[in-house]
Amino acid sequence: MGRPRTTSDEAILQAAGRAIGRHGPHGLTLAAVAEEAGLSPATLVQRFGSKKGLLTAFADHANQSVRLPFQRARERHDSPLEALHAALADLSSAVATPEELANSIGLLQLDLTDPELRERAAEHARRMHDEIAALLADAVAAGELAGQAQVPRLARAVQIAYNGVLIVWALTGDGPLAAAMREAVEETLGVKTPNQWAEQG
Repeated sequence: MGRPRTTSDEAILQAAGRAIGRHGPHGLTLAAVAEEAGLSPATLVQRFGSKKGLLTAFADHANQSVRLPFQRARERHDSPLEALHAALADLSSAVATPEELANSIGLLQLDLTDPELRERAAEHARRMHDEIAALLADAVAAGELAGQAQVPRLARAVQIAYNGVLIVWALTGDGPLAAAMREAVEETLGVKTPNQWAEQG
């Protein structure tokens, strides 16, 4: 009988995410991930086979977990629009510095040049769009958005704003990222959340 796994694959992939933030995908090594996870490189070879195998597993994990920030936000906020802001802030919380964003963009470069990773990145984008669209549809039903709002197109615009804010914020460093994200999304939607109306009332 094999020895039981003392560290889950999920914990290792979370460690891989932190290592990518520090080193970028090109500087990433199994040794760096192993150190982050408190394991030996040989353990990672056993589980994932290679750096490519690890990155593929990381992409699959990202697709499986992309809906979690949206679920958490729904549980914490009655307002669909407030939940949307919370989910996007949660998603962007892994980016604390311009360097971390640069390393994340380095991963995007791999996604665009490797067919397997590109397919997974495209699926991640589709799933994120669907989660945004679901919250926007709820916002229409709740009267927070106009009834004639074209939800799929609006969801695409919000997703574009989300990605654009990450880059502009990294370049300018103007204020907290969460605040910049909220402002950009509100401009895209043309509305303010209930919390903001209460603050200004």
